[in-house]
Amino acid sequence: MVWYALASYRRDGDTRTALVLDEKLFALESAAAAVSVTADWTRASIDELLEHWMSIRSELDTLAEATATAMDTLEALDLGPNDLAPPLRPTRVFCAAANYAKHAREMGTVLAEKAKRKPYMFMKPDSAIVGHNAAVILPEASSQVDWEIELAAVMGRHARHVPADRGLDCVAGYSVINDISARDLNVRDDYPFKMDWFQGKCFDTFAPLGPWLVPAGCIEDPYALDMRLTVNDEPMQEEVTGAMIFDIGEQIEYLSSILTLQPGDVIATGTPTGVGMSRGIFLKPGDVMEASIARIGCLRNPVEVETVGGEAVTAEEEI
Repeated sequence: MVWYALASYRRDGDTRTALVLDEKLFALESAAAAVSVTADWTRASIDELLEHWMSIRSELDTLAEATATAMDTLEALDLGPNDLAPPLRPTRVFCAAANYAKHAREMGTVLAEKAKRKPYMFMKPDSAIVGHNAAVILPEASSQVDWEIELAAVMGRHARHVPADRGLDCVAGYSVINDISARDLNVRDDYPFKMDWFQGKCFDTFAPLGPWLVPAGCIEDPYALDMRLTVNDEPMQEEVTGAMIFDIGEQIEYLSSILTLQPGDVIATGTPTGVGMSRGIFLKPGDVMEASIARIGCLRNPVEVETVGGEAVTAEEEI
C-alpha cells in the first residue's frame, strides 16, 4: 500500500482537501478527476470524510494508489508557508497525562503499578487547535509555557464500550500534536483543589496539530514510531511511541467506557521525557518548535508573545 496523507489547505478564502504523496500536495478533487474518480466525497473536507470513514477508506486507498502512478502528469499545489490549515477541526481533544514513565519521573509524579490504575485523561477545547507554521501565543499570565510532543490518534467511527484489543479498529489515522502547557498555571492555592488543568492547558493556540492526517493503514505499527521535538533546532524530546504506558487501545477502552467516542475525536496519547519544566527552561518569543514523528511528518510552530490592544506586550512591560 502506498503511503499517503490528507491535508487541509487555504485557497481563495476557503479550506480545501489535498492528497499528500511523497510530500507533494495535490488538490483531492483534481487528483480524483485525473484518475477518473468522480465520487461526491472527493469534494469533502477531512472532517466530512471522517464522518464516513469506514465506508470510503478503501476507495481513498485506491485513489491514492492510482494517483501515485500518475504523479508525473499532475500539477502539485504551490502553497505558501502559512497555507496549511489544521488537518481537521475536532470538537473534542482527549489528552493522556503521565503516560510515559520517564516523563512522569521527570515531573516528580509517583505512579502506582499499572494494574492498579486507569489512564488519566483531560480535555482541550477546539479553540486551542492551530496548524503547521501557525504561531503559539504565549499568554501574558504565564512565564512557564512548555512543549509536549504527542502522537495523535483520530477516531474514524463511533465507539462505546470498546475492548482494548479492538481499539485500533476505530482509529482512522494519525497526526502530530503538541500539548502546550503553562506549568505555573497548572497549580493554584486559592482552592483546596491544587491542580488546574483548564487554565494550564486550554489557552488559544495550545494544541498545534498537523501537518496532515496519515490513514491508519499507512502506519504499519503505531508503537514503533520515533518521536522528536526540537526548540530552535536543539533536541529536547526523543522517544519511541511504544514506550507509552497505556497504549492506544487501552485509552480507547477507558474513554469509551465513559462516553461515546465520535468520528473526528482526537486522542493525544501522552508525551515522553524532555519537557522544559525538567530543564528549567521555557518557551520565549522567537522560539521555533519542530515536532516530528516518523511515518507522519514534521509540525513546525513559531512562538509569539500575546498581544493586548493590538500591540505586543513583553514580560518587562507594564500593562
